[in-house]
This record gives sequence, structure tokens and C-alpha cells, in this order.
Amino acid sequence: MLTARRFRSLTSSRMVCTDEAVIEKARAGDAEAFRLLVDRHSRALFRMAFRMTGNTSDAEDVVQETFLKAYRQMGKFDERASFGTWLYRIAVNCALDIVRARTRRGEWTVCSNGAEGEQDSILTARSDEPLPDRLVLSGEVRRRLAAAMEELSGAERAAFVLRHFEGMCLEEIGRVLGCQTGAAKHSVYRAVQKLRRALDPLVSSVK
Repeated sequence: MLTARRFRSLTSSRMVCTDEAVIEKARAGDAEAFRLLVDRHSRALFRMAFRMTGNTSDAEDVVQETFLKAYRQMGKFDERASFGTWLYRIAVNCALDIVRARTRRGEWTVCSNGAEGEQDSILTARSDEPLPDRLVLSGEVRRRLAAAMEELSGAERAAFVLRHFEGMCLEEIGRVLGCQTGAAKHSVYRAVQKLRRALDPLVSSVK
């Protein structure tokens, strides 16, 4: 049973308590420990989910579903792995489920896959490096980017978001997607090439 002293100890040590220590408490039925994991990881998962879905409401659903599944499957988590990577894997799958359902309904979002004024340069990006912040996306570029993102495969979309928006290394992307590093790199490369082709005519017209 969680006592007031244990709760104060847990909350006061948020910055130094590792995920592993908190997971152990959560597995033992400590609800506050699991809440700490939610607090620690929800913001990053929301950011990634918004990149994947282009929609705030969908991103919120992804985060909620991710933690619900994580709570139910906590006993299956391999402690030798990174908890954050495990959460990302669940969240990516949840986001792709939403994207696939939207595709089956013939829907796609015109929302930007980034906040207003965010700077992303796809046309100058190397396929294996995070995007530098150079080009302020106009409304038209954002719309075209969103449309082009809808044309990517699930693996390409996820790999691109994880690499160029989340800044993950290719090895970690492979762990999240459950594939080899080479396959992750190839997915990033294909995504960059497709997005570059989609945006090149628009950018060339204003040079």
C-alpha cells in the first residue's frame, strides 16, 4: 500500500529515479509509479504522435492508447531493453493504425506535421542525418508536406519522423520498428526522396 511517506519520496526523486526503478514499483502495483512514467514520457510521445498523424486529437488518442497498452503489458517488458524505446514502438503502431484507418476511409489531414513557424529543410536534407532548421514552412509547403506524408508507407513515415523530427539514430529506429539498421536507413532514404520530389517543384518556383 502506498503511504504518504513513500509518495513524497517518489515524487521528490523524479529527476534522479531511473525508469528501471520506477518500473519495478509499477510492476508491484504502485499506481503513482506508473503515473510518474506517464509524466516522464507523455510529452515526447505526443510530439511524435502529432508528427505521425498531423492531428492533435489523434495524437492525444495515441498517447492514451499507448499508456493503456503499456500498463496492461508491463509484465511483458524486457528490462534489458530501453523503456522509452518500448513505448515508442507501441506508440508508432498505434499511430499507424490511425493513419491506416484514415486511408481506408479515404481521408487525409491538411494539417501541418509541425507547429506554425517550425523550420524544416527536406530538400537539403541528407537521408541519414537529422534535418537542419533552415526553411520556414509556408502554409502551402506545409499543406504539400502533409499530403506527401500521407503517400508514404507506414515504415517510411515512421522512420522519417523518428529520424528527422525526433533525431533518433538509425540503430534506435531499427529497435523501435523491429527491423535491421539497414532497413531503417533504407526507409528513411525512400521517405526523404519522396518528400523531396513532392516539394521540389514548389520550392523551385520561388527561387
